[in-house]
Parts: sequence; structure tokens; C-alpha cells
Amino acid sequence: MNRPLPPFDHDALAAAEALVAPEAYPANAAAPPIFQTSLFTFDNFADMADVYAGRSHQLIYSRGDNPTVMEFERLIAAFDGAQAARAFSSGMGAIAATVLAFVGAGERIVTIRNVYSDAYRMFELLLSKFGVRVDYVDGSDCDAIAAALPGASLLYLESPSSIVFELQDIAALAHLAREHGVVSVIDNSWATPLFQRPIIHGVDLVIHAASKYLGGHSDTVAGVVSGSSENIAKINARTYPFLGAKLSPLEAWLLVRGLRTLALRLPHHMKSGLAIAERLRSHPDVQRVLHPVYSSHPGKATLSGFSGLFSFEVADAIDVPQFVDALRLFRLGVSWGGPESLVVPALAPLQMPEANCLARFGVSPRLIRLHIGFEDANALWDDLQQALARARR
Repeated sequence: MNRPLPPFDHDALAAAEALVAPEAYPANAAAPPIFQTSLFTFDNFADMADVYAGRSHQLIYSRGDNPTVMEFERLIAAFDGAQAARAFSSGMGAIAATVLAFVGAGERIVTIRNVYSDAYRMFELLLSKFGVRVDYVDGSDCDAIAAALPGASLLYLESPSSIVFELQDIAALAHLAREHGVVSVIDNSWATPLFQRPIIHGVDLVIHAASKYLGGHSDTVAGVVSGSSENIAKINARTYPFLGAKLSPLEAWLLVRGLRTLALRLPHHMKSGLAIAERLRSHPDVQRVLHPVYSSHPGKATLSGFSGLFSFEVADAIDVPQFVDALRLFRLGVSWGGPESLVVPALAPLQMPEANCLARFGVSPRLIRLHIGFEDANALWDDLQQALARARR
């Protein structure tokens, strides 16, 4: 592939390298210890009284803070270029706690069309009960976002966006949000801090579904949000203690492990993903490939690399369910970011009983999402070719 790639972010690489050689752990351990405990005890009544009075920061209970979880939060904040972070038991836990901390009853959110489907369902099915209104706007159009922002409480971005991988000019949109006094939030799960660092471009809060590339082994469900100390403090005070979506110490330890190998794993996903995307573009049964590498949008400027997740649309001659069932190396599964290659047809979520963002914004039922894992790229390509041939009507 001779398409030029964006320049690598050397600050992000330096931050990733710092994760491999952190400050010394107890007993000079190479990896952090797991504090697998539900509570922390006190030596005497005075010590306990000092904590509850705010005179001491001794730990109390692992639904609040836990040393292993705090280590993950410290590392991801540094990687994002943020002041602080708060970890959760899922990406949706991070999304819910963040949104509810900054949006009140009767207020308004501006977000992109084709936002992550469960975020969409939370907006429509949960927040609507509190009179919260949500405007879904073409995120690639700065003027459309600017027109929708006045009077909003929150701007919720995701660049590139789910399933169709549209880009947003996050630096410009963050500036617009700040001008209007609107808190800006972005889901950066696709790029990770290695390939995109929204904080340095002015975004207030960055959310990661840590189940994906940050964990990287398909063995952890987690989420995290990073930002200024002030904004994380608001989440800590307003929502985190009451939603119960705390991260376990074991999963935090697995996430620290994942962060330390991210700079090695993600370029492999990128290289194989680009190779598959380029071959799909030349296949006669493929109408288009939706991958940020082919975009000319200004939002591409904040990306210093690409992950292995993208979509493509097949011709009418291809039976989509038959294609999916004919695949041998690609497994049918909804998540991504681990070693295995995965496939999800848009046709499946389009058939969900409630309205969702895919159907609402005209996503083609012929669209298929791929996650390119660690298998040999030539073997993956052979698998796609044979499945397309078998699915041709």
C-alpha cells in the first residue's frame, strides 16, 4: 500500500514507553501487586474519624479507591496527557457516569449521528425519562455542530464514529464547545492514546472502552475516563460512588499489562488492517471500504495511526448471512481489540426490536464490520475471498 500514513506522534510514543518502565513497585516487582481486597482497616478510631472528616486520604473501601485500580488510572491519565482519570467496570459505566455528571434533567446533549449504539440507547431509553433532549448531528460538518451547540450542556463525540468511521475535526469542535460553555467528551476507544490524544487538542474528557485495545486480550471488560482534576472530581462527587460500576483489582492489573504492550500490538493491527482494506477496495463484490485512511476530512490531522477496525459494503450479489457463516478464521462477535479477527454485519443490529442509530441514519444492511487481529494477513484475505465466492448469488 503506497497511501501516505500520518506522522507518528512521538509524544504519544514516549508516553507509551514510560508505561513499560514505571516507578518502582514494592519489592522491586516488575509488575504492580494486586490488592485483592474489599476494604481497608484502621488502627484506631481517630484514624477513621480523620478519613470521614476529610483530614486523611487513607483508603476505606474498594468501591471507592483501590491501589491496583489507582495505578491503572495514573498510567492512563499520563498516557492521555490528562491530570486525572477514573476507571469503571465497563465502557458504558464510564459513559453513563460521565454524561450524568454533566447533564441535568431537561438539559440537552449534542452528539454525532451513528454514535456507539449502546450510548444511543442510553440517550433514548434512559435520559429521555428525565427530559434530556439529544440532537444527532453530522459530526463531520463543523457548521452543523456549531449551529446545534448554543444552549447545550454536553458535546459528545466519537472520532472515527461507530460502524461508518466518519471523522470529526476534534480540535475545532472542542474550541467551539469551549466558546459556548459546553463540556466536550469524546470516545477515543478506536485510536487509543497511542494514535490520538484529544486532551492536547482541547477536549475536556476522554472515554475509553478499555475492554478493547487497552486491555487487548479479550479477557477484560472495563472503561475509563480522563481529563482535568476538576472534571474528574465532579464525576467522583456526582456519579461514581452511586452507580456501582467500580473496576475490580484483577481487571485493573490486566489493563496495566495491556497498556505496557499497546505500542507493540496496535501497529500490528494497523498494518494487517490496511493490507486487508486495500485488497477489499479492489474486489469486484465490494462497493466501498469505510476506513479513515481513505478520508480527506480535516479530522484526520489528529490521528497518528489507525487501528484494525473498519467496515466495508458488499454488492447486492452477496448474501450477507451466508458470507458471515462461510468465514473460517473470522469469528462472529461484537467486541474488538483482541488477538482474534472478528466480523459483525450491520444487518444483525438493524433487526433489533427498538429503533437504533444505524437504522435511523440509513446505514446500509450490506455493511460489514471487520476487526483484524493477529492472524496472518494473507490467510485472512484468503478467508474473505473464499467466503465472498461462496456467498455470491
